[in-house]
Amino acid sequence: MRGDPRLMDSAVIQYNAEGHASGKMRSDLVVSMSHPFADGPWEMATDEGAFHGGEASAPPPLALFVGGLTGCIMTQIRSLAKRLGLVLSDLRVETRVQWTWVAVGRGYESAPKGFEIDVKIESSAAKPEIEALIAQARRGCFISQTLGHQNEIRYRLKTQEGWTNV
Repeated sequence: MRGDPRLMDSAVIQYNAEGHASGKMRSDLVVSMSHPFADGPWEMATDEGAFHGGEASAPPPLALFVGGLTGCIMTQIRSLAKRLGLVLSDLRVETRVQWTWVAVGRGYESAPKGFEIDVKIESSAAKPEIEALIAQARRGCFISQTLGHQNEIRYRLKTQEGWTNV
């Protein structure tokens, strides 16, 4: 049975994604939420342009990442505005994300350089209310919170002997 997350005091939120290589650089993905209730699945794809050996048949992964970050903060702002009784007549968000890229041997390494999110809100609410809204939305945006904390990401490889940490 689908639970209403607004009625829960706390929850673990889990999304799962499965990807399959289906072209030169294309990846077909199936994404779903499994906790606290099932939602989805959503089918999407990523591809790279000719520069990276792809055919540009879908957005590159970084476009989905930056779009996800932008959509997340916009969702949180609108959701919280409703809860706080604030009327927003317009909401626009502009996000810029930069990474560094350096060749290493036959490959390369990347690192995040910076994230900038500009929020434009038209509302009759007072500036302190809008500032508080944005501050709370930052704390509620799962992607923003993930980026703001150091995270350990485990990679495993499936072998005949089982899973091996890589």
